[in-house]
Amino acid sequence: MSHRMRKIFMSLLPVAAALSVLTGCHGSQGLEAFVIPEEFDTSKNYEITFWAKNDTNKTQTDIYKKAIADFQQLYPNISVTLSLYTDYGRIYNDVITNIATNTTPNVCITYPDHIATYLTGINTVVPLDGLFDDKKYGLGGSEVRFASTGRDEIIPKFLEECSFGGSHYAFPFMRSTESCYINKTYVEALGFRLPETLTWDFVWEVSDAAAAKDSQGNYLVNGQKVMIPFIYKSTDNMMIQMLRQKNAGYSTAEGEILIFNDTTKELLSTVAEHVKKGAFSTFKISSYPANFLNAGQCIFAIDSTAGATWMGTHAPLSDISADSLVEFETVVMTIPQFDTQNPQMISQGPSVCVFNKDDPQEVLASWLFAQYLLTNQVQIAYAETEGYVPVTSKAQSSAEYQDYLSRCGEDNTVHYDIKIKASRLLLDNIDNTFVTPVFNGSTSLRDAAGQMIENVTKSVNRKETIDDAYLEKLYGDVTSQYRLNRSSSASTGKAELGKLPRTAVILLVSLAAAWLLIVLYVLYGIVKKGKIRHNTH
Repeated sequence: MSHRMRKIFMSLLPVAAALSVLTGCHGSQGLEAFVIPEEFDTSKNYEITFWAKNDTNKTQTDIYKKAIADFQQLYPNISVTLSLYTDYGRIYNDVITNIATNTTPNVCITYPDHIATYLTGINTVVPLDGLFDDKKYGLGGSEVRFASTGRDEIIPKFLEECSFGGSHYAFPFMRSTESCYINKTYVEALGFRLPETLTWDFVWEVSDAAAAKDSQGNYLVNGQKVMIPFIYKSTDNMMIQMLRQKNAGYSTAEGEILIFNDTTKELLSTVAEHVKKGAFSTFKISSYPANFLNAGQCIFAIDSTAGATWMGTHAPLSDISADSLVEFETVVMTIPQFDTQNPQMISQGPSVCVFNKDDPQEVLASWLFAQYLLTNQVQIAYAETEGYVPVTSKAQSSAEYQDYLSRCGEDNTVHYDIKIKASRLLLDNIDNTFVTPVFNGSTSLRDAAGQMIENVTKSVNRKETIDDAYLEKLYGDVTSQYRLNRSSSASTGKAELGKLPRTAVILLVSLAAAWLLIVLYVLYGIVKKGKIRHNTH
């Protein structure tokens, strides 16, 4: 290689590196910021994709399909393709992968924590405030072809949950919280009476008592060989809510990590104490709480209110065989509290975001479909499938929804009493709900919160000692596993981005390599042209 060629090559290497970084982070060099068109062009046809989560509930799938069909009747030039996922984690992974190639969906049901990571792409997700307030095509807009929900008709607390980074990047679709599904029959058989408000001390005391066995190894409370008195479905929520109730640190809105504190150690030590007594386990370790509850092998099963249709002897979606069911009285209560005068419970449930595209008209078409999901037809129908509640005051106060609630226990399908009681639990406690701060890395922090409980539970089952040394090591392990560098978080105000999906990593590496090849090809052309000129002269 000539000196001149080497010099050109070295000068272009930083360019190649910069291009590969841009590609890896943003999927090309990003998109132009979305600007709302003055008019929606109905002369053009638009094909938009809608990614949603469905937990094998055919009724929910049918509601999505009907919403699409009804919307397309109103807007025949907008074709909506539905893609269903079994969990939100898969949606998150696929969106991250597709950001790199600008092939994200148009509309996506997701969580604000996930959106915070999507925003690492340039103008990837559309800020919705301008669309909310647009007089023609916004919420309650004059040119919208259906009974559009007004901004003031979305429950303010739920809408607030979708605001971060100075904008609303989503709007709520459904809301749920967690509830404790209790085998009241067994609680009373153990000599206890349920309090008006459930406390952690009460749950631990009853759970410890339920772990007692006879000389044959059968549990006294149920006469079976299996009994896990207390099972928690989502240990991340468990840790987050306990810390909130204790007014202890979790994180700041700026992304500073505060979870590694003495209160967390105290809570983990308490969990370890009761695991050792055989009183507690988790979904990841043992399986679905509902399956144990319905078989008379669990007393306190904590899961989402959206999981109510799986809970109880007569649950319409019970996953166990009929001969395994045990008859008992099921009670739905708020999650255990440390301070009964100041109850705290997490607000959760899916939200809807709109992804940016090169064509603003396509984005507007996507927005029109997205806001159709706030209509009473969709909100009420979907809320009736599980223990969700509608996110609009219009739907909640409607005669149809109020009639649904009033028919609690009328049957064991649509009006299953446990499901409607779970919905009422949230409706009665909206002011007691909270959400965690959203920032790039908040998903990783949430995972880490639950992982600490999972690790402690597993370690106790393996007869390991849970002491200060163990907990300090645990802090270090999850910090490394989820890239929660506390020192850098404190100084920069940001947590590091969690681990990308393997497919995303492969794609980003491929794109970086492609850019490098392009630069080398350009380099080759420059050098070749230089040689020709040199030979000519």
